[in-house]
This record gives sequence, structure tokens and C-alpha cells, in this order.
Amino acid sequence: MHRPPSDPARTDPAPARSARDVVEGLVRACHPGPTVVVTAIAATLALGAGAPVASALLAAAAVLAGQLSIGWSNDWLDAGRDLAVGRADKPVVRGLVDAATLRRSALVAAGACVLLSLATGLLPGLVHVVAVASGWSYNVPLKRTAWSFLPYTVSFGLLPVFLVAVQPGALPAWWAVVAGALLGAGAHVANVLPDLDDDAATGVRGLPHRLGRTASSLLAPALLTAAVVVVVLAPGQRSAAAAVAAVVAVALALAAGVTAVRRPASRLPFRLTMAVAAICVGLLVGAGSLMVV
Repeated sequence: MHRPPSDPARTDPAPARSARDVVEGLVRACHPGPTVVVTAIAATLALGAGAPVASALLAAAAVLAGQLSIGWSNDWLDAGRDLAVGRADKPVVRGLVDAATLRRSALVAAGACVLLSLATGLLPGLVHVVAVASGWSYNVPLKRTAWSFLPYTVSFGLLPVFLVAVQPGALPAWWAVVAGALLGAGAHVANVLPDLDDDAATGVRGLPHRLGRTASSLLAPALLTAAVVVVVLAPGQRSAAAAVAAVVAVALALAAGVTAVRRPASRLPFRLTMAVAAICVGLLVGAGSLMVV
């Protein structure tokens, strides 16, 4: 039975690397697409909740630091597995950066995240720290279990809570929290689908692995569509523009499922998931339905 290395920092070679290689490796290892999208969503949600620009930017900086820490810790902790299966898309495998550098970077980013989060206020800061800790819990113990969906669900569900709470006295609407949680669960399934075979080869059996490719390819769009339905049923979503946006979001969710079945190695389903999330955020902000009034 394959046994993953106990210390990923010892599994990769240590060739001479230029500063440019290391920077490129860090950028690639932070999962730049989701990091940029989630940070932009964070700024939009905070501004949509009525936070001053300075507070919204501070909250977005905290989210950025948290996303960097989660992304870098993911590639650090998975370095041994990625080398074992020859994941050429991973910067550690390509020799751009080593696991030890990713570990240091992840820990520094996590420390910055805590400081920036608490700078937004004690309550919102603690909420965001919990959300980021949840993200880390996926990388460490839960990825290999049937509970692999839980960190994504909790972290995405807590994101609107944090960003609304940045505005003193504001309370997030339940539908924003539920939509975030559903989007998170859908994102998890869509994100894992291209890696099912590599994961199986290294002993990772999260929920999508246990369900199988076909069931997971159906589950991802179902979760995304449920999120869109929750958002559309929220107060204020009665305009023609909102209806059109919702139809587009559902179409993108269905396209993610079809792509996952027809092109198993494609990363497109996850990118479509991020697009659905962006539309949902736009609908919530546009209708002013992020908070309980």
C-alpha cells in the first residue's frame, strides 16, 4: 500500500533556483485564479454591506492573506503526493519552489491573516480566523475523509458573515450564508473532479472519490443550482435583469457538470463554479439583500 511521505519538505530535490523561479512558484502555488476571485468577491461583499472603502480594503486584504496561506499550505502538504504522481502543473514538481519555502510562506501568510482579520474588529476577525482555520483543516485531516466537503462549506458560508460584520451592528442574511455554503460545497466537488485518479493513487478518498465521477459530476451542478435558487428567492430579486442573471448562472452550473463528464481532466468546471459564485454575489449586492434590515 502506498504510504505518503511524512515530511513533504524532504521529498523534493534542492536544485539552484533563481529568485524569479521562486516568485513564479509561489504565485502558481497560491492557486491564483481562486485567490483573486475570492478576494474580489470579498471586497464586493464588504462594500455591498455598506462598509467604508478603507474597511472593505482591510477585510479584502485579510481574505487575500488567508487564501494565500491556504493555497501555499495545500501545495506544501501535498508536495510528496504531487511528486509521486508527477503532477507537472505543480510548481514543486517543476522545481520552481520547494516545500520548505511553501511551508514558511504559508505560516507567514497565516500570521498576517490573523492580524489583518482582528484589525477589522474582534467579532468579524474571529469569524474570519475560524473560516481560514476551516480551510486549513481540509489540507491537513479532512481531505482524505467523507467529510472533505465540510471545510469548503463552512469557509464559504462564514465569508459573508465576516464581510457583513465588518460594518458594526450589521447582521448577515441567512440566505447569503446558505448560498455561500452551497457554493462552497459545489466548489469542492468541482475542484476535485480532475484529480480523482491521482488522488486515488495516493490514498486520498474524500466525499467525491467515494461517490464516484458520475455522481459527483451531477452533484456539483446540483449544489450550484441550489445556491442560485436561494439567491433568487431572496428579497429584492424580482427584476428582469436578476432573472436573466440567474438563468445564466444555472446554465454555467449545468455546463460545469457536462464538462466534468465529457472532459474528466478539465479544470473548466471549477472556473465555471467561480463564475456562478460571482453572479450570485452580484445578485445579492445589486438587490441590497446581504443583510437583515
